[in-house]
Amino acid sequence: MTGLIELTLWTAIFASAQTTLIAGFPKESYLAYVLWTAFVTRITTNWMYESRMIEEIDKGSINGLLVRPMSFFEYYLSQLLGYKFITSSLSFLIPLVAVSYFGLPTVYSKLPLALLLIAYYLVFVHTLSFFIATLAFQLNRVYSLTIAKNLALWIFTGELFPLDILPEPYRSILIQLPFANAVFIPVGYLTGRVPLEMVCHGFATTTYGLIVMGALSALTWKWGLSKYSGHGA
Repeated sequence: MTGLIELTLWTAIFASAQTTLIAGFPKESYLAYVLWTAFVTRITTNWMYESRMIEEIDKGSINGLLVRPMSFFEYYLSQLLGYKFITSSLSFLIPLVAVSYFGLPTVYSKLPLALLLIAYYLVFVHTLSFFIATLAFQLNRVYSLTIAKNLALWIFTGELFPLDILPEPYRSILIQLPFANAVFIPVGYLTGRVPLEMVCHGFATTTYGLIVMGALSALTWKWGLSKYSGHGA
């Protein structure tokens, strides 16, 4: 439904602007971006498992997970990757059929690298979700942070609009952040908006993000778990 709304919106924008190009790209480029974004966004969001992790900590049911052979982080990461693999495999034909039917720009040879970046980003976004979940050891109503994060990512990832239409310096700042690797960079690469160099840079920024969020998550997990155990839970 969101994809249909955005398709209608971009069609109306081009009609009212009475131009064939916006930010150097034709209407077909934006329509292809919207169709692929609707598919990719379903893969790169993690609010469901983030809420489950928060609930486990908040309600104390984490006790049963702490004695398992795999860590709390690995337990939910494996669930996330398995779920995303199944759902994306089943829904993958929808954007493929749509862009083929309407003749929208898509470079199919770029698909494997774009999907690889998306899969790598999934590990990063899970680490971010894990960090937020660990705050439940210390804070009440951590669910509000999930909502705020999702609203911010709606813009930062390029889901709302392609990041390259923003003016400087906002354009460069947002593209340099690892969040752009969720939607804008892989979808832009598929639709011809983004060069290969930016995709390679996307792998680097995701790695930097993983290092930072991994370190923060390890600290908040150990700190929170010590407090949790200290209360006799």
